[in-house]
Amino acid sequence: MESAIGIIAGGGQFPLLFADAAKKNGRKVVAIGHRGESLQELETVADITCWVKLGQLGKIIKFFRSENVSEIVFAGTITKTRIFRDILPDLKGITLWNKIDIRQDDAILRAVADALEKEGIRVLASTCYLEHLLFPRGILTRKKPSAVQLEDIRYGWKIAKEIGRLDIGQCVVVREKSILAVEAIEGTDAAIKRGGELAGSGAVIVKLKKPNQDFRFDLPATGVKTIETIAGVNGSVLAVEAGQSLLFDRNKMVQAADKAGIVVVGLSEDEQGDFVL
Repeated sequence: MESAIGIIAGGGQFPLLFADAAKKNGRKVVAIGHRGESLQELETVADITCWVKLGQLGKIIKFFRSENVSEIVFAGTITKTRIFRDILPDLKGITLWNKIDIRQDDAILRAVADALEKEGIRVLASTCYLEHLLFPRGILTRKKPSAVQLEDIRYGWKIAKEIGRLDIGQCVVVREKSILAVEAIEGTDAAIKRGGELAGSGAVIVKLKKPNQDFRFDLPATGVKTIETIAGVNGSVLAVEAGQSLLFDRNKMVQAADKAGIVVVGLSEDEQGDFVL
C-alpha cells in the first residue's frame, strides 16, 4: 500500500467517493470529519477518522502529523453560514482567521491550504482519482434547449462569470434575460428556490466555475438534488460548464431531469468567452 492520503471532509457524498477511489488506488485514507456536516459513513470508508468542529486547524494539523500524512484533499461542502453561528476555532484557527482580510470562499480556503502547506502537508486537486465525475460536454437529456433558452444561458453565462470573478458565487437564475437570483453565501439550492419562485416557471439555471478556479477546492457540483430543486420551482434548464465541475449520480440525475422535462446541458467556453455546445 502507498503512503496515506488525508481528506478534510465537508458534507455530501464526495468525501465518501474520494475515499473509496483512493483506497482502490492503494492509498490508506486518513479523514477529518466536520461535526454537523460530514456524513457518519465517513468512518466506514476511511481507515482512520478524526472528528473536529469548524475552525480547529491546530487539531487537524496535529492529527495528520500523527498519521504521517503529507498529502491531503478538500472534499465536500461546508454550510457557509455556519461561520456566523457555529465555529469553534482553536489557537491556530483564530490566528489564521484574523489574518484573512476578505472572508469569501476562495480567500478562506486558500489561507487554510497555505497554512497546511507551510506545515509540510501538500493540498492536491480534489479531482485526483475522480476525473470521471467531471461534468461532460453536450446535451444529457432527451429534451434540448430552445432558441430562447439558449439566449438566457448566454446571458446567464456572462453574469455568472462576473460573480465568480468577484468570488461571490457560481450560479445565477435567469428568465427572459433577467437575473432573478445570484448565488451568494446561501448556496446553489437556496438561490434556485429564490429565483425560481420569482420566475413562476421556466427558470434557467447557469452554474460555472470561477475564473482561475483552484481545482484543489470548491468546484461546482450538481446531482439529483439539484434537479429536484429545479423541478420544485418548475424550472426548465440546468446549464453547467463542462469539465470544470462535478456531476454526481449521472444516470439518476438524467432520469430525474427527463421525468421533470428539464434540459441538462454541459457547455464549454470559446476564445471569446462565450459558450459552445
